[in-house]
Amino acid sequence: MPHFLSPSQSKSPSQSKPTRFTLNSDGRSHPLENLLSIVTLVLGAIAFITALIPAAHAVAAWSGAIGLAVGFYSQYISVTTRERSLNVIGIVGSFLGVALGIYHGGFLPG
Repeated sequence: MPHFLSPSQSKSPSQSKPTRFTLNSDGRSHPLENLLSIVTLVLGAIAFITALIPAAHAVAAWSGAIGLAVGFYSQYISVTTRERSLNVIGIVGSFLGVALGIYHGGFLPG
């Protein structure tokens, strides 16, 4: 920890780079894995939100089913813990969406 012991060499807060959220915690680029994790999260959110509206049961059921399939594949190929965390959140949202969508009327509108 030499940077902690000698603060004269450290950069001031205005000179340091701003921190940003990234899914690549291992320092490598994973574009496919990151994309699938974000798609899973978005589909899970859509499925969960539309599952709360009984008239939107078809959207909830389909987005939940697709979200489950994408989420399971994304979990299978995920590399970092951050990707896996987003996958789990998206998979749970997709499951709740497909379950409530099927309960409210299934995959076909009507």
